[in-house]
Formats: sequence, structure tokens, C-alpha cells
Amino acid sequence: MTLVAILLATLAAGIGSVWVADLLLRMGLGRGSAQQGMLSLAAGALLATAFMHLLPEAFESEAGAHDLFMTLLIGVVFFFLLTKAELWHHGHEHHHAPVEHHHHEEHGHAHSHSHRSGGGWSLLTGDSVHCFGDGILIASAFLADMRLGVIAAVSVLAHEVPHHMGDLVVMRQTSHRSAAVLKVSLAGAVTALGGVAGYFLVGQLQAWLPFFLTIASSSFIYVALSDLIPQLQKQLSARETVAQVGWLAIGIVLVTVVSGLAHGGGH
Repeated sequence: MTLVAILLATLAAGIGSVWVADLLLRMGLGRGSAQQGMLSLAAGALLATAFMHLLPEAFESEAGAHDLFMTLLIGVVFFFLLTKAELWHHGHEHHHAPVEHHHHEEHGHAHSHSHRSGGGWSLLTGDSVHCFGDGILIASAFLADMRLGVIAAVSVLAHEVPHHMGDLVVMRQTSHRSAAVLKVSLAGAVTALGGVAGYFLVGQLQAWLPFFLTIASSSFIYVALSDLIPQLQKQLSARETVAQVGWLAIGIVLVTVVSGLAHGGGH
């Protein structure tokens, strides 16, 4: 039953986010303030999931607080170094200034000039790796608690939508809209492979589950902050600032509502 739930949730997060991204692009919501709003909403959802659900679950276990906080710190530093490595790789790959890492920055325009003919495929390879990781994180959450898994899947879905919009914009420069959606959907489907791998891996290492949940939290916290911090460095009008904070709050409320619904459905 848990494996079925993981498969459904990872497919919804992986492929559903691509379809939602395509729909929003067709509605003309792929630029500027609309995409910024969605990044803020996703950041709110990720932060709420990490701080209100994943970490409390991890700390309710037998694992010591000191070890869990150490894991959280190592996780955040690891994801920071991973981003640095990808930026460095991109810079060398394209022989000019490093582009922003697509998974952690607003990236529609950042990639458009750096990914030429075969570039779309390297973008999808990077995407697939991230989707596989997302699948493992969602599986860890499901193995801890069904409700936690649903919340994690919703957060990942919310976060992937604005990033897939950037991917689709890049892919459409070299292929037809439906082909672009199909290619990005294939990368999204890798989330389900990560989910199955996570189910068997984490299932074998049940005693380590609190640490998997803490690593998931460090990933969510890092990604959320790296989406928000670039926005701090821009001069925003009062109206834009209120909108940003509003979307952030909506993301937090979304997770709270989903948690309530999942809790109700679980009884």
C-alpha cells in the first residue's frame, strides 16, 4: 500500500508539475511577477514542510537532537557545495560566465543563451538527477507517515512548477511545444524511479529514517532560501514586497491545509 502511494505521489509531483507549468505558460503566466509569486509560494511550502512536519517527525524518534542538528548542518552545506559544483561545471561546459543553477534560481532567461542545440538534453539530465532525489525524499516521508508523504509531494510539486516553466521555455527553442512537454515529462517521471528506490533503500535502513527526514529538510530549506535570497537583492516596490510575502504565506497555509485534509483522510 505504501509503495502504491509513493508511486502515485511521485508521478503526480514529477509529471503533474510539468503539465501545470505548461498550462500556466499557455495562460501567459510564465514571466516576471507571476513566476516570482510561484517561487515564493513554493518556498513557503518547502519551509513549512521542513520546519512544521519533517523535522518534528525526526525529533520525535530515538535519535539524539545533537546528531540530527549536525545532519541538518551537513545537509545544507552539502547542497550548497552541490550547487557550486554544478555552476562550475556549467561555466566550463559553455566557456563563458557560469549560468545560474536551474534548480535554485529563476532561470528562464539565464539558460536561454547558454543551452544551444544539445543543451536541452544536458538540462534534462540535470533535471532527472534532481527528480530522482525528490523521489527518494518523498519516499522517506511516506515511510515515516502517510500524511507526511502527501505534504512532501505537494511541496515538491509546488516547487517544480516554476522551474519546469523555465525548462519548457528553453526546450521550445529547439523543439515543438508538445515535444518539449514530452521531454520534460520524461525527466519528471524519474521522480517515480527515485520513489521506488527510496522505498527499498530507506525501508532497509528503517533505523536511519530520522536522518533521511533531516536530510530531506536540509534540501527543502536550502532550495527555499536559494529561491528567496536572489529576490532580497533586488529593489522591490512596496507592492511587490507585499505580493512576495503574501505568496510566501499562501505556501505555508497550503501545506497546513493539505496536512489537515490528509490527517482527516487518514482516520
